[in-house]
Amino acid sequence: MKFSYSLSKRSFPPILAIQFLIIHSVSSLNLTNEYLNHKCILNQGKYNSGSQYEDNLNRIFREIRTGLYAITGFSHISVGKTTTDFVVVTSQCRGDTYESNCRTCIDTAIAGFRKRCPSNKGGIIWYNQCLLYISTINEKIPIKTNYKNIFSMHNPNNVRGDAKLFARRAMDFLSELILKVEKTTKYRLIFYAAGEKKLGKNKLYAMVQCLDLRIDCKRCLAWSITKLFKNDDIKQGARVLGTDCNVRYELYPFLRS
Repeated sequence: MKFSYSLSKRSFPPILAIQFLIIHSVSSLNLTNEYLNHKCILNQGKYNSGSQYEDNLNRIFREIRTGLYAITGFSHISVGKTTTDFVVVTSQCRGDTYESNCRTCIDTAIAGFRKRCPSNKGGIIWYNQCLLYISTINEKIPIKTNYKNIFSMHNPNNVRGDAKLFARRAMDFLSELILKVEKTTKYRLIFYAAGEKKLGKNKLYAMVQCLDLRIDCKRCLAWSITKLFKNDDIKQGARVLGTDCNVRYELYPFLRS
């Protein structure tokens, strides 16, 4: 059985197309932190310059930048006493991204959010190595999995050979990784698993990650995996990202070892 790269091409929206460049150097890949997507949550309104809401938001951003969150890889901070000034910010770095790389990504995400959702009280922005989620809603525990703020991205290259067999083996491997999701260390609040698997002459690289185990992590990941191969659209790589979990596979290494 042989899986190899195809030269077929399709057109994709400009904000997504950059993600599908095949990067041959793992070291250079580790330095990339492309913007992936964003969503301004319009129904949460906007804040005025100089308002208490803006002060609370800036306070959280300062805390994320200067605190230990780059080491833990996760933050969930809320500030405010009334419905008009309450804000909660959640940030998460990819499981292999920590310390200076995590801090740099969060800094980039904060700047990106300010640029793309100016004065919005709520919004989400995704980068290759981190997520930033701002909201006026303080969610109760247990948290219900959010299936609304989810999007998918696919490598434009088709799988050659038995594509359905490739999809089954990829799904099986991702399902194996779901069983391994746990905190990476005592200090890092990252629920993540990654690995590689031999497929003929090639290797399949994959990762799964949840924001928090208070959600139904395994169900969120299992649902996301089915989205990777929806309508039998089987590609050499794909990812599904949301606010609660994300999954990805490729035929090239995309994580730090």
